Amino acid sequence: MSRIRFTRRLPAAFTAAGLALAVAACGGESSTSSEGPAAAAADQLKPNADLSQQSLQITVWDGYTPKELPEKVKAKLKVKDMKVALHDTNEVAMTKLTAPGDSGIDVAFVSGQYAQALNAAGLLEPIHPELIPNLANLYPEATQLSYDKGNKYSVPYTWGTTGICYRKDLVKKVPDSWNDLLKPPAWADKKVTMMTTERWLALPAIKALGYSVNTDKDDEIAKVKDLLAAQKPHLLGYDDTTFGDKLTSGEAVMVEAWDGWCPTTDPKGNIGFANPKEGSDLWVDTMVIMKSSKNKEAAHALINYILDPEIHSWAAENINYKVPNKAAMERVSIPKGSLLDIKPAELLNGESIIDLGQASTKYTRLSTEITAQQ
Repeated sequence: MSRIRFTRRLPAAFTAAGLALAVAACGGESSTSSEGPAAAAADQLKPNADLSQQSLQITVWDGYTPKELPEKVKAKLKVKDMKVALHDTNEVAMTKLTAPGDSGIDVAFVSGQYAQALNAAGLLEPIHPELIPNLANLYPEATQLSYDKGNKYSVPYTWGTTGICYRKDLVKKVPDSWNDLLKPPAWADKKVTMMTTERWLALPAIKALGYSVNTDKDDEIAKVKDLLAAQKPHLLGYDDTTFGDKLTSGEAVMVEAWDGWCPTTDPKGNIGFANPKEGSDLWVDTMVIMKSSKNKEAAHALINYILDPEIHSWAAENINYKVPNKAAMERVSIPKGSLLDIKPAELLNGESIIDLGQASTKYTRLSTEITAQQ
């Protein structure tokens, strides 16, 4: 099973409030609310549209879909063409999707809170479930995601959680609390890493203090900052991409990690993953259809095709992330030590990270100040 590396979550510079201003500046109108029903009215689509007259362009993280996907889609759906644009971060994707004019993108892969912000800005086409019968393959829990209950404007592609990845043979105590990272014991001093991506940098301290992962209260964020500042002298460093390598080499003994990036299938079997007792998050990467798309029927057909169990299972088998597709996961042979067997009900114990609108800048400032401190 391969592990694709990319940075999926960068600073939330594109909040709902920021997107609303951007859309207005381009001469459009936008809702400024990130909650409630889809911000854009649904177009009238044709269930029996001739897809041979439509083309597709998607933007997705490199390695997040099969390289042969365009050829398979053209053969299966009979579309004229399919092009794949790549982004390495949510921020890069949002730059494409919010630029003045038509981006040319029909379907975009972005994380849940970014889909929420795009929808609030009126940039997404509501999902037409009658055009995606394979939605029936999703776990029931996949319809209960707090940023988009009922999958009104997004369809989940992968999901997971964040926890503590650790070397079983190098820790003197199996970690079970975020405080094991935040206040490392002497044997782990300067052998711990944290992620710098804003909401995930704050996550351990937020949960250790008993707050919501979506808190926007100044007094709570100030206490989070104090805890992270006190932790910093005891860190090996901040690392969003190579923490697994540091564990494998023994340079680190405990790291904050997304589950799919924790190398628990290491042949030596000495790497574990802990879900802290204070709780964690539920992250989701989604597929959305742009309101500007001129190929909306083909876009729905593409999502339906991806939700086919044979196609969707590729993600679990090749990028080591769980997919919210029950029929697809039933096809996956789960290796020993893999975290792919975490059940949907367990994932939903995590708190979904949602777009906080203008309040997201508080996390930008927090991250900048903590990582800049000497």
